[in-house]
Amino acid sequence: QVQLVESGGGSVQAGGSLRLSCTSSRSTYGTTCMGWFRQAPGKEREGVATIRADGSTNYADSVKGRFTISKDNAKNTLYLQMNSLKPEDTAVYYCAANYGLGVCGAFQYWGRGIQVNVSS
Repeated sequence: QVQLVESGGGSVQAGGSLRLSCTSSRSTYGTTCMGWFRQAPGKEREGVATIRADGSTNYADSVKGRFTISKDNAKNTLYLQMNSLKPEDTAVYYCAANYGLGVCGAFQYWGRGIQVNVSS
């Protein structure tokens, strides 16, 4: 079983920045891909960003140019740098990992989530 633990959430004013971290209990060298998702109150969970084993990344249109996903395999940690935050970025953010599944869109391990609040 893989444990994913998120950190770095909190409250910030619009225009500010936060960096989320997600540390895995297993080496991230073995991931097919990892990703960040979020769920705002009353809304469905949505994908924010993914990073594949080869380092290629994908972003939701709503965060392109503002958020950056990265991974440090030496630290078994996934990051999400969030800049120019907007009130609509307020949500619970979840880290997810795919270890060995063939399709990057599938994730078998999830963190418990961390709250991000952006005030106007």
